[in-house]
Amino acid sequence: MKHAFTRAAALVAASMLPALAAQNQAHAQAQAQSVGEFYKDKSISITVGYGAGGGYDVYARAVARHMGRHVPGAPAFVVQNMPGAGSLRAANHIYNAAPKDGTALATFGRNMPMLGVLGGNPNVQFDARKFTWIGSPTSAQDDSYMLWVRRDAKSKSLEAATRPGGEPLLLGGTAEGSTDTDVAVLMRMTIGLNAKVITGYPDSNAINLALERGEVEGRFIGKSAVASTKPEWLKPGGQMVPYLQFARATRHPDFPDVPTAREKAKDATALRLVELAEIPYVLSRPIVGPPNMPADRAKALQDALMAMCRDPLFLQEAEKLKIDVSPVGPLEALAMLNQLADAPAELKEEIRKLQGGG
Repeated sequence: MKHAFTRAAALVAASMLPALAAQNQAHAQAQAQSVGEFYKDKSISITVGYGAGGGYDVYARAVARHMGRHVPGAPAFVVQNMPGAGSLRAANHIYNAAPKDGTALATFGRNMPMLGVLGGNPNVQFDARKFTWIGSPTSAQDDSYMLWVRRDAKSKSLEAATRPGGEPLLLGGTAEGSTDTDVAVLMRMTIGLNAKVITGYPDSNAINLALERGEVEGRFIGKSAVASTKPEWLKPGGQMVPYLQFARATRHPDFPDVPTAREKAKDATALRLVELAEIPYVLSRPIVGPPNMPADRAKALQDALMAMCRDPLFLQEAEKLKIDVSPVGPLEALAMLNQLADAPAELKEEIRKLQGGG
């Protein structure tokens, strides 16, 4: 009986040999295949963690229109929107479920890497330093993340909005852990902003509609996103008024009368918290692939992003869209994540509490 079982097992193993050989041959061919050969006639998806029409979507679609020219094999780029949980859904997806062969990229909230580095949040299913970092087309050097408030809000100035016991501003946000929500909470902690955040809006456009209807009084949003999606806010005497600048060491030259969060920090600890929370904002529009992407394809995509940011056609469109181009490479991105990871434990714990992880 034992010999019969052994013979049967041998026959099964023998029958599997052709399939295993074919698999090994396919793997060897894939290993030998050049980047150009792999990408020829293929498409690369960019999953955007927000709905269509917002700042991340504007950048992703601009990248999709131009980056393929700089990738060997000239693949097409396709944008897919996957809003949810302040873009955490997209970050988890690209890390765990997306193909790892170089055909899937994602862009998500600039604070998502911080969530991954800090840890402690059970909904985060990724290690930010294990993404395949492609880079960011902008470091936001000409941007500013700002608090915009309706002109008819109860608190008519930042001073009124930070007065102890004052009327809270009703601010719109997408979800707990999202950039717009986290910065509002951080400002409560560090500058004494009287704010109540109304979360649950699916994307930036929905918050803007809520502002227009008067459901909320204000929101945090980048200057570049305002310029490309709500340029009327930038006109003097408009419906929206800028109260505060975040993610800047100095005031933006276009807003010399609007103070920065660093200026308004209550004390030295509050200032250090602000400075730590601002680090990811240099990765203004992060673009990543899943872990363990083939190294040659990752390098080709990283080089292509940098080349695209020097491309006159891309720069011409960026100027038309009023979006900043000041690229950040993958090594710079990882250096910033390491800077976050090496921050004092007590500061990281405060940020972790802020982001719902403790």
